[in-house]
Amino acid sequence: MQPGEKIGPILQILEQRYGEAHVTLDFANPLELLVATVLSAQCTDVKVNQVTPGVFKKYPTAAAYAAAPLKELEAAFHPTGFFRQKAKSIQGICRALEENYGGEVPASLEELVKLPGIGRKTANVILGNAFGIPGITVDTHLGRISQRLGLTTSKDPVKIEFDLMPLVPPDRWTKFSHQMIWHGRQICTAKKPQCPLCPLLPYCDYGQDATQGGH
Repeated sequence: MQPGEKIGPILQILEQRYGEAHVTLDFANPLELLVATVLSAQCTDVKVNQVTPGVFKKYPTAAAYAAAPLKELEAAFHPTGFFRQKAKSIQGICRALEENYGGEVPASLEELVKLPGIGRKTANVILGNAFGIPGITVDTHLGRISQRLGLTTSKDPVKIEFDLMPLVPPDRWTKFSHQMIWHGRQICTAKKPQCPLCPLLPYCDYGQDATQGGH
């Protein structure tokens, strides 16, 4: 079955199974989501949500992150891991926001990816969830599941995004991303996918092969 033939049933099943899917990072504005998303690299959203209330209170603006001593930011981000790189990255982003955007997070993909260290994945998270602008967020879960389903043959996140864009209606891009991520966390895990329990099994190249003894 070709990707264009299977995407309709896949979207329907995802909506039935994960209709409430949403971003699991806590935030109140675009800057908070940007910071939380950077902190979530190589870290669980649960851990990030434990750290960010204090961080957001102490640094309410881009200017506050830009002016903070780097060691202070490192200490604040320490529980999320890779804290030195994250502190350097967030401070660099916030200085760029101050210099070029009046301290505000821009609401366009073109402007967001100009910020240091911000790629299409993070930009689409911010656009879709803070601004309501549809975007497909290709994280490890979405990339893995798209390959297994046979919706893409690419391993490059940008190419995967562009393979999916014509298949998924634009108004579903953000929701589709959350639903695929939830599915990846609950059933289609990296090491032990639960293929026999998967509602997408009839449309999954990998699953069909696995349940017939191919994997």
